[in-house]
Amino acid sequence: MVHVLEAGLEFMQNDNPHGKPCVNGYNIINGQLTKASDGGSFDSINPAILSDKLGNFPLSTKDDINLALDAAHAAFPAWAATPAPTRGQIIGNMGRLLMEHKDAIVALETREIGKTLKESAGSVQEAIDTCLFFQSEGRRLYGQTVNSELPDKELFTYRRPLGVCGIINACNFPAAVPFWKMIPALMCGNTCVWKSPQDAPLLSFALARIMHEAGLPDGVVNLVHGKGSGAGQHLVDAVDEGRVNKISFTGSTEVGKMIGEVCGRNLVSCSLELGGKNPLVVMPSADINNAVEGAYWGGFGTAGQRCTSLGNLILHKDIYDEFMDKFMAKVESTRIGDSLHNDGVLYGPMLSEKYAKDFLVGVEMCKSSGAKQIWGEGRITNQNKPTNFLGDAEEGVYMWPHVFVDVTEDMQCFHDEVFGPAITVCKADDFDHALHLANASPYGLSSAIYTNDRLEAYRYKTGIKAGMTGINNSTTGAEAHLPFGGVKGSGNGTRESGIWVIEAYSYWHAVNDELSGKLQLAQMDVEEVEMVEAEVDWSQLA
Repeated sequence: MVHVLEAGLEFMQNDNPHGKPCVNGYNIINGQLTKASDGGSFDSINPAILSDKLGNFPLSTKDDINLALDAAHAAFPAWAATPAPTRGQIIGNMGRLLMEHKDAIVALETREIGKTLKESAGSVQEAIDTCLFFQSEGRRLYGQTVNSELPDKELFTYRRPLGVCGIINACNFPAAVPFWKMIPALMCGNTCVWKSPQDAPLLSFALARIMHEAGLPDGVVNLVHGKGSGAGQHLVDAVDEGRVNKISFTGSTEVGKMIGEVCGRNLVSCSLELGGKNPLVVMPSADINNAVEGAYWGGFGTAGQRCTSLGNLILHKDIYDEFMDKFMAKVESTRIGDSLHNDGVLYGPMLSEKYAKDFLVGVEMCKSSGAKQIWGEGRITNQNKPTNFLGDAEEGVYMWPHVFVDVTEDMQCFHDEVFGPAITVCKADDFDHALHLANASPYGLSSAIYTNDRLEAYRYKTGIKAGMTGINNSTTGAEAHLPFGGVKGSGNGTRESGIWVIEAYSYWHAVNDELSGKLQLAQMDVEEVEMVEAEVDWSQLA
């Protein structure tokens, strides 16, 4: 085994016809580069150019997960005892290293999952912002002093780390989301076993190396690669074995419910950031052009592959025709392609072949629900492509933008998330009907309304059942100091980002320090204070 800081990247020879680097990837366990215990592996493929292989990575086994957990448990006592400001300094180092290598990391993210360079830059910047925000939280990991009801006694509260955290994130934000999870976990003194997304192992490998270069001790973050049904499931199973003190998961609601059940029966904390069918309402008072921009980006940015992507577009009947005319003009002009080779594209390929197949199933579900399809023709090929598709469609896995109208709340497509470039359009009779429709899906992640009526904006933000709401802005978007997460089928109430996430990675420890030298019992030994009757005739003052 080779220590992560002693090894340069190993490039595979003559394995990429495009002349691009192809990496021998590793797990990082206790600071050592390791392969899978049984030699299993899988490839990371560029979805924009399917013949472009980025690297080969371990298909981790149960034994590999156990080794990573062993390392995390062994590293926990020393890391938890490290002063929080020192932990913050290491986290700040991570942010500075990310800034130093930002351009290379952005290009890597775009090559590995197909996001545009601009969007990848946003994801990496979110990771940087998270580091810079939390580096100073090491000096503000406050407890409290509390006055006792008894004499000669002091009461204190402290934040304590939970222990070993299992981190499982999706591949659509492979830089931002794992840092959302691990940075506050590390700040609180926890150690981590991180299962990288199957479709972004090379970026995860690069980020883990940066963490170690920043001064993170061996075993504090352990990276394992593999499939969700393999390495991910092994990590969740370890909760039943008493080896994991926290699971933080971003992914589908179905898998999130399974993880919640496992954690619940073991009384283990879990953070679940799940799917969404995010509503965007447009009212007659809105700036229609602005609303069109927001809906267009919300529905088709990142090829619709965000948990916060626009799902149900809810249009007031009085502006429906005007809005749809302008909206469809933008949809029909959408530029699609590989942003590493073409400028000005709105979105690139699907994240992988798997996501493409799942998306086409979702498109068929919309059709079978009874919705009317007015735009979109499935997978883009050289014989079946929009006017503004750029490049060779056969090289990658690209999808048309899809629009379905005449959608009603009794249809399956109104309720089910379609993870990809597709929106469903509903018509509302009035504000109350629009708010009802916005709340009618089983999800509650993000939401938005476009209106210049301040009462409507107020009624919407107080009446919507969602974790996040945009007013005259899209359903997408997050900032490192704002809580991110949902309700209903979109999560279990925990939040990523901001100071609020500290609650998810620590517990409160109450300490009472008896200075009197004797046993004093709260509630029992407290002297009662007798009231004294005032010698005042209150009736004379009336």
